[in-house]
Amino acid sequence: MEFFEVIKHRHSVRSYQNKPVEEEKLIKIMEAVRSAPSAGNLQAYEVVVVLDPQKRMEVARWALNQWFIAEAPVVFVFFANPARSAIKYGKRGAELYCLQDATIACAYAQLSATALGLGTCWVGAFEEAGLKACLSAGRDWKPVAILTVGYPAEKPIPTPRRELEDIFRIIG
Repeated sequence: MEFFEVIKHRHSVRSYQNKPVEEEKLIKIMEAVRSAPSAGNLQAYEVVVVLDPQKRMEVARWALNQWFIAEAPVVFVFFANPARSAIKYGKRGAELYCLQDATIACAYAQLSATALGLGTCWVGAFEEAGLKACLSAGRDWKPVAILTVGYPAEKPIPTPRRELEDIFRIIG
C-alpha cells in the first residue's frame, strides 16, 4: 500500500476476527519497529508481544477492562527503557527521549500493520504497575502504549479531523 493510502486507511479497530496473524506479517511489523528512529540510535524501548489468550486477558484487565484487547490475536506492549537512554542523555533521556523512542516505535508498528491489511488500536489507558507485573517487565521499564493487532471484524467510521489552519501556525 502506498504510504499516504496507509495513513488514510488507518483507523482504530476494536473488534477482531478469530484469525491468527501470520508469522511473516509479525516479523515485518517487528522489523519496522526495529527500524524506527530513536535518540542517539539507542532504541531505548522494549516490546512484549503477547500471543497467549490468557495473558491477553490479563493485559485487557490491567487496561481498565478494555476487553477488545483480549479479542485481538496479537497485542504489542511498548515500554520505555529510561536507563538505556540515560547512558548518553542523562535525566532528559530518562524522562523524555525514551518515551519518544517507544512512541515512535509504536507508530511504526501501527502503520506497518495497516500496510499489511491488519487493523490496530492504540491503547494508552492502563494501570502501570499491574501491567508491568503481569508481563514480568523490567523494574525500570515504563509502559507507554498497548497496540492491538489483527484482522478487523468491523470497518470503523472515519472520525473528523481538525482543519489544517486550526493545527498549524506557519512562521516565515
